[in-house]
Amino acid sequence: MSKKIKFEESSGNVFEDLNLPNAEELLLKAQLGYEVFQIIEARKLTQVEAAKILGVKQPEISRLKNGKFNHYSVERLLTFLTRLNHDIEIRIVSVENKIGEQWIMKEELIAVN
Repeated sequence: MSKKIKFEESSGNVFEDLNLPNAEELLLKAQLGYEVFQIIEARKLTQVEAAKILGVKQPEISRLKNGKFNHYSVERLLTFLTRLNHDIEIRIVSVENKIGEQWIMKEELIAVN
């Protein structure tokens, strides 16, 4: 006999689902911080090397690695991305009949042979 498992469908924002204040900002910081960390990992930078590039001390890199993105402003995380050789593009698009949404989109580079 199998038990029915109760679940609630996510809104797409775990911070909103947890009823945390500033849920959209928390999600944005998490997405940006994750990108910073992924770039550091992909480039195989040590924490000391990453700290030098980002202009912070090594414990800050450890904080990023541990997912403590709420310690940073959105602007600071964007600065980290630019220091890691990534451009930031912000587009504002009008939408009708609904509240606007915030999106983080990562453009993948495709190598052409």
